[in-house]
Amino acid sequence: MGRDAYDGEAVAAARADLVDYGNRLITDGLAVGTAGNLSVRVGDVVAITPSGVPYRQLTVEDICVVAFSGEQLDGRAAISSEWPMHSGIYAATDAAAVVHTHSPEVVALSITRDELPAVHYAIVGLGGPVPVVGYTRFGSDGLASGAVGALKTRTAVILQNHGAVTRAATLAQAYERALLLEWLSQVYRTSLDYGAPRILSAEELAEVEDEVRRRRYGGLTGGKGGA
Repeated sequence: MGRDAYDGEAVAAARADLVDYGNRLITDGLAVGTAGNLSVRVGDVVAITPSGVPYRQLTVEDICVVAFSGEQLDGRAAISSEWPMHSGIYAATDAAAVVHTHSPEVVALSITRDELPAVHYAIVGLGGPVPVVGYTRFGSDGLASGAVGALKTRTAVILQNHGAVTRAATLAQAYERALLLEWLSQVYRTSLDYGAPRILSAEELAEVEDEVRRRRYGGLTGGKGGA
């Protein structure tokens, strides 16, 4: 596949968005240095942040454009080491954007808990309680497999001793889910300082989801199968 085989205008817009949101990762404290990565699917190709380029120095020309075969079609930097995870998520779900963060509250939770429980009804926007998948080295097939397996039925997953991944229909929505995940993790940690937190039941979460659908709220969506 050559450059002429994909929608150049749409890919250019996606690359520009990735530069903007890469800078936001640092500003919002969701990553440090070159940690984490973001991608957007555009038809049969994926625009993805590169490996080893600090977000503050990132340019559109650095953003990699990759075919699902793994062939790099554009971008002057090397493809992210987490390409297997991103491509696997796109192959297994209807996601059009993926955000991988190393946010501190989520990382801390990943070290000590098996899941982020339903401490607030906003967790329905992530498909419910968020599982923590067991540790596997970054960039490995094992990490990709664990993340993909969880994201088939959720829109967020926590990676043990590592970070988190969210998926959505747009980069903006995937990023908002990453922010929500970090906020919920902070709320959970803070609640533990006060005592044993009250966790919302499956029935209470189902009631929230029904009300969200009835009111057609856009911000609290992302059920177990949706992008």
